[in-house]
Amino acid sequence: MRLEAITWDRLAERLADRLADVVPADGGDWPRVGFDGAPAAEPGDLARRVGEALRVRGRPSLLIGTEGFLRPASLRLEHGRRDVESYYSGWFDTGALWREVFGPLDPGGSGRVLPDLWDPVTDRATRSPYAQLPPGGILLLHGPLLLRHWFPFDLTVHLLLSPGALRRRTPEADHWTLPAFERYEAEADPAGTADVLVRADDPRHPAWNG
Repeated sequence: MRLEAITWDRLAERLADRLADVVPADGGDWPRVGFDGAPAAEPGDLARRVGEALRVRGRPSLLIGTEGFLRPASLRLEHGRRDVESYYSGWFDTGALWREVFGPLDPGGSGRVLPDLWDPVTDRATRSPYAQLPPGGILLLHGPLLLRHWFPFDLTVHLLLSPGALRRRTPEADHWTLPAFERYEAEADPAGTADVLVRADDPRHPAWNG
């Protein structure tokens, strides 16, 4: 696959331009975009840049990170703090994401979305107020391992790191999660299935398949 060098700011602008033409596949009022990548690839940073580019264009958006939908520590750490299977399959409350984020954006939905549910620092509910996304507003959801849950995205962006770059850019304390991303690559093929691929091995010089 041929990739084109680009700056992060220009990439955000190009993605915002592309989103102007995205129509929800289910006929609803709210396009849903997934920014998928390991924490080391910083998918949330790109999602924030795109949100700002949309704001300048007068297009509302709502930025949500899956870190706000972690399951309680008693559940996600049930098998230990470094259990790879738990990280891969059980750390994130996908049921809550379906219920509180995607459900309200279904056709005929309210557009009333919960931006986060659980604070991993305090290990308590955040009690954040709901956010109202107006018709035409765009959901920008970012996080790891997104493309294995069949979320109804209208556009997906995968930030790809080579195995070497992923290891270098992941803090040593989190190296135990690396096998989960190896499994993800093998089972979900995010680089091959995402609508937009961004190679982010060098954080200063991304490239994409736009």
